[in-house]
Amino acid sequence: MSGKHILILGGHGFIGSHLTVALVAGGARVRVLDRAGGVPTAPVRGVDYRVAEFGDLATLAEALADIDLVIHLISTTVPGTANLDPVADIEGNLIGTVRLLQKMKEVGVGQLLFLSSGGTVYGDTDAVPIPEQHPLEPLSSYGIVKVAIEHYIGMHARQHGMRSLILRVSNPYGPRQGHLGVQGVIGTFFQRLRAGDPIKIWGDGQSVRDYLYIDDLTDCICTAIHREVSGVFNVGSGRGTSLIELLAIVARVTGSAPEVEFQPARGFDVRKVVLDITKARTTLGWTPQVGLPEGCQRYWDWLRRANVT
Repeated sequence: MSGKHILILGGHGFIGSHLTVALVAGGARVRVLDRAGGVPTAPVRGVDYRVAEFGDLATLAEALADIDLVIHLISTTVPGTANLDPVADIEGNLIGTVRLLQKMKEVGVGQLLFLSSGGTVYGDTDAVPIPEQHPLEPLSSYGIVKVAIEHYIGMHARQHGMRSLILRVSNPYGPRQGHLGVQGVIGTFFQRLRAGDPIKIWGDGQSVRDYLYIDDLTDCICTAIHREVSGVFNVGSGRGTSLIELLAIVARVTGSAPEVEFQPARGFDVRKVVLDITKARTTLGWTPQVGLPEGCQRYWDWLRRANVT
């Protein structure tokens, strides 16, 4: 990875900001392109930060100059907002990515790493854990668009010789994650408890998710880049935790009993998602190191130190 020139699309966000630090530490030359208003308060020394909307093709073309690898983290929606406006989801994410692929071909950038959604692309399934070869049957617009993007990347790789890596990531969490109730249930739980607000749960609390600490995710990405692998990989903890179990962990970490409000279940929420990470373990030699109780403690400690409001 040392010396590789990498463009991170969406580098100001939760995952992107952590990944920027990890890539620079690994010796990569990093350029970040993200929208206005999200520039990090503590920019990483040596990083080339550029500001533009994803659809600004002229600025995108300039940002692609001399790049070896593009890491595509941008998503203009989350599952809830995507379902409210599927057209915006398609326009902002699917069409934007197809234009990116075309622009990469024009300027001769031959490697792409895309973060897909292991939590939404498979849909409801009885397979636990879920392997990469499982049929993709998403329930939400968000998941459908992620699957479509994966297919377009595959088509582009076959037709134009681009090397592609698709990581189907579970539910990442950790310091600097948003906590506004839109995405990131762990951040939302902790922040609402800290503020003395009730925690809202859609459904009966028995839905199961696979949570991955941010340092384990960035380690997996850096390892995959270093090994120059291609294909599709699940990236998660390989363990499932229900929302009720997560609440118990939050209560232990904070020493407080949260007030819980149960809301009607949402049609786009899958019941159970636990990813099979055997392929990542065997091919990359990667194994997640931070368990959920430890990761929650780290997040809580950061939240109090940072005095996030």
